[in-house]
Amino acid sequence: MEIDIIYQDEHLVAINKSHGLLVHRTKIANDADVFALQLLRDKINQKVYPAHRIDRKTSGVLLFVKSKEALSELREAFNSRTIIKKYVAIVRGHLDKVGIIDYALTENDKTQEAVTKYQVLQEFELPLPTGKFNTSRYSLIELHPQTGRFHQLRKHMAHIFHPIIGDRPHGCNKQNRLWKERFGMTTMLLHAKQLRFDFRGSTINIEADLSPQFRKALLVLHKSLK
Repeated sequence: MEIDIIYQDEHLVAINKSHGLLVHRTKIANDADVFALQLLRDKINQKVYPAHRIDRKTSGVLLFVKSKEALSELREAFNSRTIIKKYVAIVRGHLDKVGIIDYALTENDKTQEAVTKYQVLQEFELPLPTGKFNTSRYSLIELHPQTGRFHQLRKHMAHIFHPIIGDRPHGCNKQNRLWKERFGMTTMLLHAKQLRFDFRGSTINIEADLSPQFRKALLVLHKSLK
């Protein structure tokens, strides 16, 4: 599997991670034998360390560092919430144009605050009946997580009843089935679009192009506007 390096300097390297690719080896995913960490290390012939994590099912910006010193600095930035993170997603339904989701999440019996800001970029409606509705509505949204909890964006969108299309287990089974049967889509439509942060006196801005699967979904939706 090829990986797409989208930024590199003497301290940092970032890739545009594809859907389904794990960041590194983990006990909870015994079915995988290919990992971003090893692929990148082999490509640049250098040891690297993940600066953060994104879900296996999520595509987009994944940042690594080339030394433990740089890793320590970046972790401080992530912990202090000075890093700007931007995601895009396609979700079920139409929602308020802008909003803040402030809903604590529990993992391993530990409850922590979790805050996500969002804004709607575009709305769509397909002539496909689902449940009691004659059509299916969707929104392309931009998400800005203010905290970094496990599956935060997925859980937050499900919490306000606008789950991300293709999300399992937090999403909508009816919509996931519709997209699989009508369009052959099983991908979760969540993409880490941008990371922006200050590092050693410079502002680093890294952006990742949408995945082919995400672009395919947008093409389906944009046809509905004609």
